[in-house]
Amino acid sequence: MAELTIINSKVVNEGKVQELDVYIKDGRIENISDGLETKGEVIDASGLYLLPGVIDDQVHFREPGLTERGDIKSESRAAVAGGTTSFMDMPNVIPPTLNHDLWTKKNEIAKKNSLANFSFYMGSSNNNIEEIKKINPKEVCGVKVFMGSSTGNLLVDDESALENIFKFSPVLITTHCEHTPSITENEKKALKEHGTKIPMHLHETIRSREACMLSTEKAIDLANRNDADLHVLHVSTEDEAKRFYLEHKNKGQPSFEDKRITCEVCIPHLFFCSKDYKSKGSLIKCNPSIKDESDKKWLRKALKQGSIDYVATDHAPHLLSQKQNDYPDCPSGMPSVQHSLLTVLEMVHEGDLELTDVPRVTSHNVAKRFQIKKRGFIEQGYWADLVLVDMNKSQEDKRENLFYKCGWSPFEGYTFKSTIIETIVNGERVFRDGKIMSIKNGKKLEFTRG
Repeated sequence: MAELTIINSKVVNEGKVQELDVYIKDGRIENISDGLETKGEVIDASGLYLLPGVIDDQVHFREPGLTERGDIKSESRAAVAGGTTSFMDMPNVIPPTLNHDLWTKKNEIAKKNSLANFSFYMGSSNNNIEEIKKINPKEVCGVKVFMGSSTGNLLVDDESALENIFKFSPVLITTHCEHTPSITENEKKALKEHGTKIPMHLHETIRSREACMLSTEKAIDLANRNDADLHVLHVSTEDEAKRFYLEHKNKGQPSFEDKRITCEVCIPHLFFCSKDYKSKGSLIKCNPSIKDESDKKWLRKALKQGSIDYVATDHAPHLLSQKQNDYPDCPSGMPSVQHSLLTVLEMVHEGDLELTDVPRVTSHNVAKRFQIKKRGFIEQGYWADLVLVDMNKSQEDKRENLFYKCGWSPFEGYTFKSTIIETIVNGERVFRDGKIMSIKNGKKLEFTRG
């Protein structure tokens, strides 16, 4: 019988900070109180904060087919090193995850290799609606719809196909919203003026705020017309943040649990802004593009007040050599899953969030939106997915401390004001003091819907 007692911790959960002890047995939280009798292994967490592990609903761990950049084994290690205990992986791999056989194969890989808990999206295309209809809501986290350019056969640009997905999907629909015709036209203009030597800062202009808004408006309209569950990924503009505020205001400001249309913001758009292209260049080229500092401020404000519902990473590693290509051949995306909680905690230090907001935007709301079974909270009977952080211990981001297979980070050289001390997955101490401590694999996420 595996037992673990965490004593003297400051538990941050459901809007409160309380000095409590936590007793864990067989992977689950058995008791939460002060002055608990210690049983089994003991962690003295004096001076540390205990939070629910981060649940990241948008990662690209690159397996199968793109494993020179990352794989489920390497990137799940980076995840737990950053305090992320569960992830949901996207379908744009090779071959793309467009049917149940391919979805099952990804789960089999994760069962053998993932340190974190896992789930995988079913991809969508112009012609796989029958596969989507067969989804078991208790097993599949969601359907991913690329309403902007993507790799492989994953761009859904047929109007009837989009309508059918929004009408018939039995699970949450998550969308990448960018208007491809607008982007194509903008890129043509840039190529005509600059050739292949397009300056990286023009990425913000090419993948413009107008392209984001056009596609986001379309997704909201589709959801409203079909009474669909919609979640818009990586909102990147002030305009979108205001649009979601109005969407909810017009419906009487529903509680989070009653929302049918939600959205998220990703770590790159919370941390960087367009002035960073000068120093970071292609390292921060991602889709949607990183935009103005005013957008970054609005995204942080909207996250605090709830118009944006939670945080994800869109973790997307590429080889450093690939990121050094000229603009047209430089892939978009950056590794960030090891830095997500640190970035959110940085926002606490900077006054844009309260510490009590952190579990809401990293764990609670994700668990609620996807109806994840017994995860995302520090509660009796829940799986013990936990992270201990030192809010007063700074750490510089250095290449030698990274777990990413690609070996680089856009945060390199930045000194974060907090440190991830320990990560616990299903009651197992998997990461501590900068080192992976266990190779016990995570579990497949279960959902209460259906």
